[in-house]
Amino acid sequence: MSLQNFSRLSISEFVIGGFDTVQRPLVVGVVILIAYILVIIANLANIYFIVMDKHLHQPMYLFICNLAIVDIICCTSSCPTIISVLVAGYKTISYVPCIIQMFIYQISNTMEMFAISAMAFDRFIAISCPLRYHSVLTNGRSVLISVALWVAAFAILAVVPATILPLPFCESTLKYMFCDFAAVIRATCVDPNPHYYRGSILFSFLMFGTFGFICLSYLKIVMVVVKMSSKSDKKKVFNTCVSHFIVIVCYYAPTFVLIIRTRIGVVLTLEERHGLSVGTIIGPSLVNPFIYCLRTKEIRQKLLKILSKVAPSS
Repeated sequence: MSLQNFSRLSISEFVIGGFDTVQRPLVVGVVILIAYILVIIANLANIYFIVMDKHLHQPMYLFICNLAIVDIICCTSSCPTIISVLVAGYKTISYVPCIIQMFIYQISNTMEMFAISAMAFDRFIAISCPLRYHSVLTNGRSVLISVALWVAAFAILAVVPATILPLPFCESTLKYMFCDFAAVIRATCVDPNPHYYRGSILFSFLMFGTFGFICLSYLKIVMVVVKMSSKSDKKKVFNTCVSHFIVIVCYYAPTFVLIIRTRIGVVLTLEERHGLSVGTIIGPSLVNPFIYCLRTKEIRQKLLKILSKVAPSS
């Protein structure tokens, strides 16, 4: 029997060992659980408001809805495993679910970048071509763009499971928080560095490509704003873009911090690395729906209307 076949049969499940040194795991797990529940509720609320109100069936809100779906999938692909390890002490995960989890997490992380880029494109069209906005970016085209981005993400990230599946495994313990690419590839019998290198190239291409597209979109927006003479128009543009700008910062800032930390050689403890990684997963997904609930007039009004009905009359 070959080494690959032997390893594949002997390792039917993995052990999540990333939290073995965490002090007070129950407290940490409960905090993550509460944050995860808030992520699900807030994003589902955004989706509900947009789907149920025909007045919100517009490109901008369709892209917000797509971002909410991405945030739910991103957190759900990782947080339940983290919570089960910390709260219930259940550390094992079978081989197939582990590979599926890894793939879904990579897809959702890529779609986060794509969804934010699509929203930047929406703002670019709305501000640079306001009179042609509804003819250039229709609801149908917005849905088509979102679907095309999902297909592209699946096609691009198909290389991840295709790389992992043929490899033999020599370890059953994953030294990270869940089944991400780095954790799984480290458990194989091969040298992980070439795979890390190729993965870094792909991730850098996606991240800097989408960030560059967003920067170009906002550069064009700034050029349009500079030509405006009316202060009220400039204020309107600011109010239109500020929510999306906060979303951009919440997603890309922690990612750039991770990259800079790696490049300058800052050494963090295992707990610090896990905390930063959890923050990059939960942080944007938790902030995004609240930003759009509070900053988007139509959604805010519907939320206040519902709360006023629920609240007891004085």
